[in-house]
Amino acid sequence: MSMASPYARRPRAESVDRLERLDRLRRLARLLDNRWTIPGTRIGFGLDGIASLVPVAGDTLTALVSLHILDQARRMGVPKRLIARMLGNVLFDWAAGSIPVIGTVFDVAFKSNLRNLRLLEQHLEEGMRVVTPR
Repeated sequence: MSMASPYARRPRAESVDRLERLDRLRRLARLLDNRWTIPGTRIGFGLDGIASLVPVAGDTLTALVSLHILDQARRMGVPKRLIARMLGNVLFDWAAGSIPVIGTVFDVAFKSNLRNLRLLEQHLEEGMRVVTPR
């Protein structure tokens, strides 16, 4: 009986895990930023916009949830520079979203989680591109 190294990773299993993780992050970002639509418009909002109705506390709570996306991105090998950019989006969203009334409008418009998801997806797509030798 042959025993594989416990450190050996199967590329297919790793890519399936990454796709499942990315799908969960997409659902979370959508729930936070764009789950529902204002009736009669195409303006989407999520829990982040609703939570910002309670200035500072609501935005702090959703910012903590947003940090989960960054942690998962870090675990997926995203460079520190990109994590810092994503963190900037979360902090900007938290600061601007904490302003009473105006912050709620900002949260509905800025959508930091979907921005960060796009950054993550772009990074992963760039890593999947195959360079062909000339």
